[in-house]
Amino acid sequence: MAAPSYSSGPVMVQESAPAPVVDLTSSEAVADSSNAGTMAKSTASASVTSKRDDEDDDNWESASLYEEILDEAEAFEYSADGKDRCTAEEARALRKRLREVGASQFILDTITLGRMTARRLLTAFGVPVPVFMEDVPDVRFYKLLGMAINRELNKRIRLDNYKTIDDAVRLLQTRKNIVVITGAGISTSLGIPDFRSKKSGFYTKLREMGFEEPESVFDLQNFDEDPTIFYRLAGDILPDLNRWSPTHQFIRMLQDMGKLLTCYTQNIDNVEESVGISKDNLIQCHGSWATATCRKCKYRIPGDQLFPHVKAKTPAECRQCLEEIATQKPGMKRKRSSNGSKKRRGPGDDDSDSDGAYDIPQPGIMKPDITFFGEPLPDDFFRRLKENDRNKVDLVIVIGTSMKVAPVSEIPNFLPSDVPQMYISLDPIHHINFDINLLGECDTVVAELARRAGWDLKHDMLPNHLLVDVAPVDEVDHTYSVKRQRAEALSSA
Repeated sequence: MAAPSYSSGPVMVQESAPAPVVDLTSSEAVADSSNAGTMAKSTASASVTSKRDDEDDDNWESASLYEEILDEAEAFEYSADGKDRCTAEEARALRKRLREVGASQFILDTITLGRMTARRLLTAFGVPVPVFMEDVPDVRFYKLLGMAINRELNKRIRLDNYKTIDDAVRLLQTRKNIVVITGAGISTSLGIPDFRSKKSGFYTKLREMGFEEPESVFDLQNFDEDPTIFYRLAGDILPDLNRWSPTHQFIRMLQDMGKLLTCYTQNIDNVEESVGISKDNLIQCHGSWATATCRKCKYRIPGDQLFPHVKAKTPAECRQCLEEIATQKPGMKRKRSSNGSKKRRGPGDDDSDSDGAYDIPQPGIMKPDITFFGEPLPDDFFRRLKENDRNKVDLVIVIGTSMKVAPVSEIPNFLPSDVPQMYISLDPIHHINFDINLLGECDTVVAELARRAGWDLKHDMLPNHLLVDVAPVDEVDHTYSVKRQRAEALSSA
């Protein structure tokens, strides 16, 4: 289960020369001073700008909206005839050319010389034209094109010597320091919902309940002001501490074989700990239900002690605060304080007893140690990644996540680019270049990998004789479909 998006903490970047800014309206493109390799690793902005009047700066020309448009590339399909969109082969050739000559020369060869419109060039990077932009002038696509070019240049370059599922198996058999990055997809088979799926995600359910901004349920300030909202809704994301999926078992198997360097999980369900992943091998990037802390006195308890309160939809009061209140002399009053938050004082506010600023003391509210908006990521996330894993990792496996939440989404580009990377999930992603993409239910894919590796992965959710079909989806992009055979899938359902 993927937690909300958190951007706190230092940004992980690889040092490189900044990419140039290209002005598409000039007669000559700015000279490109970076080679393709440096450009590919650069995290500096390579923006495409245009000279336009102030009235052209409409509201939809915002970075956040452009990012949403770029994310729609996940459902993009290339053209078969190449009329309005690039074909897959044409797109590959253009992306290759971009890396060879750099952004400025690429823009000169395509846009400046009039060989291609920005609208059509966007499709080479898997970016569809939004319906509301279908009738706008081509110049209005320049900024979006610049962001698409920047994203492409920032991608890690795929290693050509790892392509197939058999290559993936050999990597599993030979590598000894594997970094595993997990997300919601490894827990959904347990009935734990993810957050962002359009049909079944927790945020979708909250929107259906009338929450215009479902992320606000995980806002720290909102929790301090009214914890009843979280406690009323959190029952849907409570984990079952006695169950884990075949994928969790697979990660435990890597640990038992001495191959697991670190498991970075974005999930808050704490199932990794339940299956037996050692704390020495586990980074819970967004916190978890494992513990809970009082927002007032910081008293900490095991997280499962909150479960009855969450199921009852009633905020859990801090036991230590209650004991302290009980020991105070009768009639004592304490300055009123909120549940860990600092309320802004308005004009005319004072601390006198007469206006109620002093009141009967209240206990703090227990909050699960899930990383809410407004809280930093754990310190050990950055420390472990920079001081340990970056120098030791020899294989990266990403399982069950769309890799859209920073800073976890930046890990593949932060680790050495010559370390092979594989991706296992139901749906493909396009903003990161993995060497091997295995598409299917996570449990099915890892079971097939284990079988081919000669490993005995046993789990009550897996049939004794799992029958799997493996078929190429896009051999150039090293992508394969891994699915249960239809007859077995129907019988197991």
